[in-house]
Amino acid sequence: MTERDPLLDPENRTSSDEAELERADGEVEILGFEGGSDSDEDDAPSEPAAESAAARELADLKERHLRLRADFDNFRKRMEREREETRRYALAEPLRELLPVLDNLERAAIAQGRLEDLQRGVEMVSRQLAEALRRFGLSEVQALGEPFDPQVHEAVLREESADVEVPTVVGEMQRGYRLHERLLRPALVRVAVPIEPGEGEPAESSVLANDSGERSGEGS
Repeated sequence: MTERDPLLDPENRTSSDEAELERADGEVEILGFEGGSDSDEDDAPSEPAAESAAARELADLKERHLRLRADFDNFRKRMEREREETRRYALAEPLRELLPVLDNLERAAIAQGRLEDLQRGVEMVSRQLAEALRRFGLSEVQALGEPFDPQVHEAVLREESADVEVPTVVGEMQRGYRLHERLLRPALVRVAVPIEPGEGEPAESSVLANDSGERSGEGS
């Protein structure tokens, strides 16, 4: 019959044997805890690896920033080129419309004929020019016979008249123009204003008073 280990047989254990078993169990638990700690440390990333990942992310952000700056600079330069091109050629269409007027002026300059023919040619060119400019929104400021409007009229001469009740434009020295709704230049005009009531009468009354005074002096 096989002899059993006294430590494995509960009936044969002594108090010293129990103490020995408890000490052995404690050592096993400590070893198990330390082994688990080593496993956790292996799973956690090391500090150099974390620093390397942060450096890569920073480098990526810097590269994206530089790329965005380059894209923005290219966009800004392209917009400046387009704006300059628009400014340089903004008058292309109006000038194209004026070329026929220029052609007619050149023909009139070299034409040989009567003064009446030259005058008719100039009138035709003037009408042609006005029509071309109207197509681009140019319009004349109405002045002659209109009530004086300081917003669009500039009075050069002023005269009194019994034929008007309000200040009225009776002459135009230079025509005014609008571009769409904006005033390009006012019309230079002569304005007639109504005669104020009683104007001139005080002087006449004064003369009459002097005459009557002189006459009474003579009588005395």
